[in-house]
Amino acid sequence: MEKQLFGTTADGKDIYLYTVENSKGMKAQVMNFGANLVNLFVPDKNGNVADVTLGYDQLEKYYTNGSNFGAVIGPNANRIAGAAFELDGVRYELTANDGENNLHSHAEKGFQKKVWAVTEGDNSVTFTVESPDGEMGFPGNKKMSVTYTVTEENELKIVYDAESDKNTIINPTHHAYFNLAGHDAGSSEDHILWMKASHYTPVVKGAIPTGEIAPVAGTVMDFTTPKRMGDDINADFEQLVLTGGYDHNWVVDDWNGEVQLIATAEDPVSGRKMSVYTDMPGVQLYAGNFIGEETGKGGAQYRDRSGLCLETQYYPNTANTPSFPSAVYGPDRALHSTTIYKFE
Repeated sequence: MEKQLFGTTADGKDIYLYTVENSKGMKAQVMNFGANLVNLFVPDKNGNVADVTLGYDQLEKYYTNGSNFGAVIGPNANRIAGAAFELDGVRYELTANDGENNLHSHAEKGFQKKVWAVTEGDNSVTFTVESPDGEMGFPGNKKMSVTYTVTEENELKIVYDAESDKNTIINPTHHAYFNLAGHDAGSSEDHILWMKASHYTPVVKGAIPTGEIAPVAGTVMDFTTPKRMGDDINADFEQLVLTGGYDHNWVVDDWNGEVQLIATAEDPVSGRKMSVYTDMPGVQLYAGNFIGEETGKGGAQYRDRSGLCLETQYYPNTANTPSFPSAVYGPDRALHSTTIYKFE
């Protein structure tokens, strides 16, 4: 395990970059601010190594990081309608930070903006964060850890463990933006995508699911057969118009709580292919529609759709939708979840 100083917070906390790698040229660099993935180096079909995830060179830029490049989101990822939910007969009010809704828990106090404790392993690193009862509006004294491992099979394995002394909503995700041609390669619209998902959750304005589980067959939302992400992204289809392109939750077919292959993305030029495995019931494809203009690592100029996210998760607004799989965790139910990004 290698570590190097990445910066120091305004209140004097040292932030380190931890390097986890294998013998095949794959290397991940993660930091204890936001348990954030900063760099991910992966070889292509010719053995050329490139960094395939968007991010910054300076710690200070992660204090804002409006696109949440590389962040671990928690305690709840994605949206909660009306910035409130009811649990065990009690109504909990959250911060309305996405119109009238809540997005990613809290922009300044979410787990993605906290300094995490660190435990170093041989080829892994574990970050741990705690959140007191009522923080950000969520009940329960919560503790969550995220373990990153790079395996000899060129996998970036991410394991989440969380517990709470009260029933609460715990729905973490990883917000890495991938461009398999290289983080500085421009648009990711040429990536070929496949998802093991014959249904998705349609949304209303504000990207809140209607509660319906709708078939993708015959629509531009169908990735059950591999296709170029950009082929239909600008189609005059109501769901894409509402969200400026793909920014929806797909429902994993035959979900049983076990780790399984649920998606692939491939860059036809470099030949890099990423396979996504998870035990979560949903995956949010976000095509980076609103990245805007950002100066990233090495002076790279990021723009809309410079990278794509495949965020494994419980469905958005599951806290208010009893028909969706439950993200309620507490004294009688702890979270243990695995997501793997495998490169070949």
